[in-house]
Amino acid sequence: MSSVARSTACLPMAVKMTNARDQYYMAEAIALAKKGLMTTSPNPRVGCVLVKDDVVVGRGYHLRAGEGHAEVNALADAGVNAQGCTAYVTLEPCSHTGRTGPCCQALANAGVARVVVAMQDPNPQVGGSGLQYLRDQGIAVDVGVLEQQARALNPGFIRRMTHGLPLVTAKLASSVDGRTAMASGESQWITGPAARTQVQQLRARSCAIITGIGSILLDDSSLTLRRDELGLDAELSEQVVRRQPIRVVLDSRLRMPLSAKILRQTGRTIIAYHYADAERLEALSNAGAELVQLPLRDGHVDGLALLRWLAEQQQCNEVLLETGSQLAGGWLQQGLIDRLKIFMAPKLLGSQARPLFTLPLAAMSEQVELAIDDIRAVGDDWLISAAPVYSTPL
Repeated sequence: MSSVARSTACLPMAVKMTNARDQYYMAEAIALAKKGLMTTSPNPRVGCVLVKDDVVVGRGYHLRAGEGHAEVNALADAGVNAQGCTAYVTLEPCSHTGRTGPCCQALANAGVARVVVAMQDPNPQVGGSGLQYLRDQGIAVDVGVLEQQARALNPGFIRRMTHGLPLVTAKLASSVDGRTAMASGESQWITGPAARTQVQQLRARSCAIITGIGSILLDDSSLTLRRDELGLDAELSEQVVRRQPIRVVLDSRLRMPLSAKILRQTGRTIIAYHYADAERLEALSNAGAELVQLPLRDGHVDGLALLRWLAEQQQCNEVLLETGSQLAGGWLQQGLIDRLKIFMAPKLLGSQARPLFTLPLAAMSEQVELAIDDIRAVGDDWLISAAPVYSTPL
């Protein structure tokens, strides 16, 4: 489960292009798609560039679910200049009608002569139908330009489409000696303001933030996006905070206090539980919580069942796990964490402080290997990006 499996399906007529001009314009489409990194959930991030006679005549990207897709926005930008142009799109144009119409049809109706696509739709039920529609209209189609860069835009969407699970990133903050809080539970603040801005941006690109009831009882966390900590310009910050990620609390016995701050925030708070009486359920529901009953595993709410529910019922692509060492350790042992974002502060908290993960390992043969792909400075702290290496991925 540490990496997103790549779909092996491809169309017989798909051609992998290496043309430098195609790569140039596709790179611009990918840059446009990144503008929706924090706003498109649960939809994928998509960019589109329309080119005619080596001149860009239209640009568009998807900003928010229910609003115009990248292709439609680019066509509107181009107007009559779309006739006879080449469209560069980071993801296969959709072929179905949802809250917006089919983009493949819009491209054909506009008279686009050629469509270059970075990657096919990963949904096995629909992947390829948009490309085939374009071909059936006599439009030239090429697939595979900067595919890896395009896949990196939507790792969670790809995972949900191919595995029925969201991509899980665990965010942790520690001292250099791997401690997350003092023995008393005191933890604010280990890392500095630059790291906290990075955490806000991780939250912003997530569909849901998951924590355990222990963290709520200890810190009374809100788990919200805060406009003044996002580190973005005012207009983008306003767009981002309009979509607060779903807040999910694992609370098997419904110990959530009715006075908890997390129940008083804008957006949705979901409590995943197993045991409860009707009176407690009613009280929490009246306090603003949504409740979902799930099975137990080893005495705790089953994490895999929760993730499947989030993917299937809530269309969650990427989720952020922000919690203490016990839940983080349990999920790591079960293979439920795909990515780790560890913010490390230049501090020592000592041997009595709490560890990053509660992992009852007794032998070197039980060690958990990490594949580190990036280490960088974030203010006075360091950010380590890594993936657990599982012997049997889910």
